[in-house]
Amino acid sequence: MSNNKEFDGQREGEEVKLIFRRHFSTVWRGIIWLVVLGGVGAVPMFLWRDNQQMFFVWLGCLGVGIVGFLYAYMLWHFSYYLLTTERIRQVRQRGLFRKSVVDLRLDKIQSISYEVPGIFGGMLGYGTLLIRTQVGNMKISMVQQPEKTYNILQDLVDRK
Repeated sequence: MSNNKEFDGQREGEEVKLIFRRHFSTVWRGIIWLVVLGGVGAVPMFLWRDNQQMFFVWLGCLGVGIVGFLYAYMLWHFSYYLLTTERIRQVRQRGLFRKSVVDLRLDKIQSISYEVPGIFGGMLGYGTLLIRTQVGNMKISMVQQPEKTYNILQDLVDRK
């Protein structure tokens, strides 16, 4: 077996075709943490301008907001979909120490569809992929460039 693996669990002759993530806007909770805590921490600083310790209160709130944003970013960054010539692999980071991996063989896929929600979904470039199998569906929401991903996946399934 060769050592030219692109990911753990890659099989002999399996080739990676596409790696994709959900749209970056899924990090919105972290952005809200950052904005809200930065704003809330600034209120005491403006109310008690003479008290220089209020700057450190704001800095503490901003620090907690940054930690919340980094946590949401980490969950987004380490969650991805891997499309190979044999399967689609969903890797989801579910916390600091918990990860789930789901493999779906391409020959088990019965149908694939995608949907782009309205004007803003098209402008922002995200949509939803729905992959149907005999045992259930895999719904991937907020996919960047869903049409491109759909076409690559459809071509791979047709070859099987």
